[in-house]
Amino acid sequence: MDSDNLLGQFLRARRGLVQPEEQGVPVIGRRRVAGLRREEVAMLSGLSTDYYVRLEQGRERNPSVQVLDALARALLLDDDAIAHLHRLARPVPGRSRKNARRQRVSPALRQMMNGWAGTPAVILGRCMEVLAHNPLGGALFAGHTYSGDLMRLVFLDPDARDFYPDWDRVAANTVGGLREAAGTDYDDPRLIELVGELSLKSEAFRTLWSRHDIRQKRHETKRFRHPVVGELTLDYESLTINSAPGQQLVVYRAEPGSPSAHALSLLGSLAATETARASDSVQQDLATGD
Repeated sequence: MDSDNLLGQFLRARRGLVQPEEQGVPVIGRRRVAGLRREEVAMLSGLSTDYYVRLEQGRERNPSVQVLDALARALLLDDDAIAHLHRLARPVPGRSRKNARRQRVSPALRQMMNGWAGTPAVILGRCMEVLAHNPLGGALFAGHTYSGDLMRLVFLDPDARDFYPDWDRVAANTVGGLREAAGTDYDDPRLIELVGELSLKSEAFRTLWSRHDIRQKRHETKRFRHPVVGELTLDYESLTINSAPGQQLVVYRAEPGSPSAHALSLLGSLAATETARASDSVQQDLATGD
C-alpha cells in the first residue's frame, strides 16, 4: 500500500467504477479505460483537466471543500465515501507508531458483555480482529480456523462460504468496513501485514480492495449457517467505544419467537454447558495440584 498519495488512489479507483452512461456522457467509439476518463471527471466536476490530473498524481494536495463535493457528485459517491474523500484530502496526523499500544478491552466492558447471557457480543479491533467476546459471541464464531479474526475468516477460512450463505455481500461489506476503520492511517503495521497476506492469498480480496469501497459498520441483517445449530438470521448493531478509539462493540439479536431465536437459545445452552465443564476441569486440576 502506497500511503503517500491516498487521495489520488481513491479518485482513480472510483472513476473506474462509474460508467459514462450513468452520468450522461456520450460513448463514441472504443474506450480504452474502464469507467470515466480523467477529462470526463474534470468536465463533470467543473474543473480543468490539468488540475484534476494534478490531484490524481498527488501534485495538488489542497483541494477546497467545493472541489471535493463536486468530485463526489461526479463519481456518484455515497455518504460514507464522501466522508472518506474529505478525510483523505485533510488527514488528521496519527499518533507515533513507537508510542502505539496493544489494543486492550476494559475489564468493565468485558463484565458488562458477560452479563448478556442471551445476546452474542464481540469487540473488534481496527483490523477486524476479535479482541473480546462474551460466551455466546464466542460460540457464534467458534469452530473455524480463523474464529478470532473476521477478515481472515471471510477470505482464508475453508468454511467461510458455507458459514456465510451471502458470502459475496459479506465479503464486500467486510473490505469496505476495513477501509473505513483504517481511515487515512495506512502505516499501521498490523494493517500492512493483513492486507499483504490477504492480497497474496485471496484473489477475491485483491479485487475488492482495489475498488476502494467504503462501508461504515452500523447495522445490518446477516445470515449464518452455524455448524452446530444450523441457520441463523441475526440483526446486528455496531457501536464505537469512545474510551478506546478504533474498537467496535458488535451486538447480535434474533427476532423474538423466530426459529433463529430458538437456535440462538440452544447455542447459548450448549455454550453454558461447555463453560461449566471447563470450569469444573480447572477446579479439579487445582484440587489435585496438576
